[in-house]
Amino acid sequence: MAMMLTGCGINNIPRYDEQVKSAWAQVENQYQRRADLVPNLVETVKGFAEQEQETLTAVIEARSRATSIQVDAESLDDPEQIQRFQDAQAELTGALSRLMAVSERYPELRSNQNFLALQSQLEGTENRIAVARRDFIQAVERYNTEIRTFPGRIWHSLLYDDMPLRENFEATAENAEQAPQVEF
Repeated sequence: MAMMLTGCGINNIPRYDEQVKSAWAQVENQYQRRADLVPNLVETVKGFAEQEQETLTAVIEARSRATSIQVDAESLDDPEQIQRFQDAQAELTGALSRLMAVSERYPELRSNQNFLALQSQLEGTENRIAVARRDFIQAVERYNTEIRTFPGRIWHSLLYDDMPLRENFEATAENAEQAPQVEF
């Protein structure tokens, strides 16, 4: 008798209910992943961008100062002008050395690549959330269909009447149809 009941779907409703709960837990897991990931990625990219931006800005400013100080034949006799010129050139050399050090550590300046990586990670996270939501929607559909169709409807009324239909996923946030924007 127990074998017959097992084969006729008597356990489908609790099994499908557990699948719904598990699928929702995965949705929450992906939301938590996003909550944990995005701020860390943003700060990481900002760190790289600031380091590179500071280096590039230093090079540009040093270059500007170095080119603004002109030493021509007449100013060769002015030791202060020569010193300013040499200081400006030394500053540019130092800035270029820092740029070379960055270039050696990072074959290409990676601000652009870091932003692309951030964009890729955000896209991947949003895709994971979408997959988790889809899986939840499918689990709810399977569960709700089971308790509304034969023979699940009978088992539901006899044994599982305390297990209600499940609500499906609905976007409830204002402007939920729009992806969140990350600003630096």
